[in-house]
Amino acid sequence: MEMLLMGMCVAVFGMGIAAVAFGAATRSESSDSAAQPALSLVKADAAAHFFSDRVAAPPAVPPAPAWSVPIEVLLLQIENHVRMEQAAAESFVAYPTQALLHSKTSSPFVN
Repeated sequence: MEMLLMGMCVAVFGMGIAAVAFGAATRSESSDSAAQPALSLVKADAAAHFFSDRVAAPPAVPPAPAWSVPIEVLLLQIENHVRMEQAAAESFVAYPTQALLHSKTSSPFVN
């Protein structure tokens, strides 16, 4: 009985926290009329700096590491792995045996 009461208390407490969080998440922003003017001043100041004469330097692209592999090679390996797994599944469906169920795959991705 004590465990039931403790569980109900925890559930009510959790429901209260969820209700407060839901209320905070769905509260409308229009009720904060005092914060609106200060926010508009910040936006106006940021807009003045947006159209400046300075040109930002493009970010430097780091060179590719020596161990990088082209994406096409990785996609080809994944496709081959999926084909092998599909073939194993089809052979098991066609002729299900205990040996086929516990046989190891010949995929290089499996250790």
